Amino acid sequence: MNNAKPATGHDARSLTTRLRHAAWRRGKSWFQRLLPRPLERHVFVAGMQRSGTNLLMDVLDASAVTQVFHETDPRAFDHYEMRDVTVIKQLVEKCPAPVFVIKALCELDRINLLMDTFQPAQTLWVVRDWRDSANSAIKSFGNFVPQWARLMKGDASDWRGRGMSSATRTQLAELYRPDASEAEGAAIMWYYRNILFFEQLADDPRVRVVFYEALVQHPMREVAAVYTFLELPGFNTSIANRIYSRSVRHRSPPDIRPEVGALCDTLLARFKALPSQGQR
Repeated sequence: MNNAKPATGHDARSLTTRLRHAAWRRGKSWFQRLLPRPLERHVFVAGMQRSGTNLLMDVLDASAVTQVFHETDPRAFDHYEMRDVTVIKQLVEKCPAPVFVIKALCELDRINLLMDTFQPAQTLWVVRDWRDSANSAIKSFGNFVPQWARLMKGDASDWRGRGMSSATRTQLAELYRPDASEAEGAAIMWYYRNILFFEQLADDPRVRVVFYEALVQHPMREVAAVYTFLELPGFNTSIANRIYSRSVRHRSPPDIRPEVGALCDTLLARFKALPSQGQR
């Protein structure tokens, strides 16, 4: 990756919360090494950066049967990109827990391949309203408009353009303008990363969409549904209480042209129109 800023953005959790969760991970890791159990399945947590994947990783890490790898873990990631499959296989082979959980943000175009390689597997794809996602992204990252220009010309040299369809490139070219705002570029990135779901995964029963807004507004219901989907035991109130954020504003960023907003609104509507996750 060639960004000056990291791909994760700011961690909004308090220091006390981070220390408490770190202590839990250390204790859980010690117990799992002491009494290892056979691996049963793999879970990939996917979605656009700044969409709430850290929240979801926290509630999955709260399970005693998971081993969780964030994109900041050098064992599994190099500059926030997942290491080669052979490296991940070695981590899987050493996993002392029944459920191996790993982030896959820069790998959205490879979710199918990853699930086919690591079987059995499931994916949680987090979707956040594009307005709040763009507002958050421009506080953490930059360079959105130059990336937009590069990608519409067919550059696939890094994860942003990898797997991008010709139809998406055409849309990027039609909407591009040199004086576009960074917020507009962030909205376009939300679009071209999330459209991969419908191009590759929409009918896959191994994949569940998790809406950020529902997660933070109804944590008991949504976290329970995630645990049920993954067949994780031990769900309780304290696990749902790990959801700490309430940032749901739906406030449009400045300088967004109507046609860009309409493109993102249409894609968001497609996500919201998906059949009930329990029936997929």
